[in-house]
Amino acid sequence: MLNVMRDHQAARAELRGDCERCFGLCCVALPFARSADFAVDKDAGTPCRNLQDDHRCGIHARLRQKGFTGCTVYDCFGAGQQVSQITFGGRDWRPGPAEHARRMFDVFPVVRQLHELLWYLTEALALPVARPVHAELREALEKTEGLTAGTAEELAGLDVAAHRQEINVLLLRTSELARAGTKGGKKKNRRGADLMGARLKGADLGGADLRGACLIAADLTGADLRGADLIGADLRDADLTDADLTGAFFLTQPQLNAARGSAGTLLPESVTRPGHWTAQV
Repeated sequence: MLNVMRDHQAARAELRGDCERCFGLCCVALPFARSADFAVDKDAGTPCRNLQDDHRCGIHARLRQKGFTGCTVYDCFGAGQQVSQITFGGRDWRPGPAEHARRMFDVFPVVRQLHELLWYLTEALALPVARPVHAELREALEKTEGLTAGTAEELAGLDVAAHRQEINVLLLRTSELARAGTKGGKKKNRRGADLMGARLKGADLGGADLRGACLIAADLTGADLRGADLIGADLRDADLTDADLTGAFFLTQPQLNAARGSAGTLLPESVTRPGHWTAQV
């Protein structure tokens, strides 16, 4: 059991962005628009004005203060270092021809989606209650890992949506197995629900299906979210102060980073407490 836990921990570590091994791909390949999340407009393939020659962010420690909150809630799930060091063999996009840079920027979002799926599959395999589908999950994990090892041409032509749908079937079965063991879990179906700004203080959402639910700015203070399925839930500006998310699954670090919380918020061990959360209990 200890070896299995170490394997999951090692896998999780590899599925987190490592900017030291990346050529600043998220700061160049992806577009963003002036909004509450970004201070300026930027087109895809255009370097962010804050990106330095060494691929570091010039305002990394002050992103929120400078109006770039969107950057603080983003994680490539390790796709940046995969594309930079593996797919393109450590060849930087800057000194090379424009075609090389364009291909790199096209491939990055594809690999990012694949790595996100790897994260979900790794989380599913860490759930003992999902043992009936572990064999299929491992097969899907190996297939997805194989896809990430493809050439730039293979990755650019990949039908990610179709592959995601195949994986989603397994993740749904995993969710059903996990929530079946929680009190009232099967009855709490909030999948895709519009709960923007909802007053859910102290709500009993233990074992709830919150897949794809819109929880933007929802008040979840002190809510019970133990064993809830949070895949794809929009937690931007949701208040998780003193909420209990113990055992909640398919919760990603970007989702958590987009929310608000406190030292009293209980979290699953697969994520870390965001640095911008208040330290007061």
